[in-house]
Amino acid sequence: MARVWAVGIGIAIALLGAASGMADEQADKAAEGKRIVETNCMRCHATGMDDKSAHDKAPPFRDVVERYPSENLAEALAEGIVSGHPDMPVFVFNPPQIEAFLAYLNSLERPKK
Repeated sequence: MARVWAVGIGIAIALLGAASGMADEQADKAAEGKRIVETNCMRCHATGMDDKSAHDKAPPFRDVVERYPSENLAEALAEGIVSGHPDMPVFVFNPPQIEAFLAYLNSLERPKK
């Protein structure tokens, strides 16, 4: 019985370690996404939890993630975002940049009530 318990504890510790590693990886991706956003987007879009967009037609990213599930944005990011206003440049991201961008957007998601 003690051996089964020890194996169970070992598995639980391994799973917690793996989850912690995945959380660290996600945090690293979100940090890279924040750098991408700061370089390419923040001159128009609000990129944090309480800032205001500099461009009145550019929604804050915290609202974008509420309106559009991030997994639905991946294809648009790969093909080039085309917006409803003519002064937004077209951005085309590579797969690692897309993952990072989406990780950052997901970090802005408000907890569900």
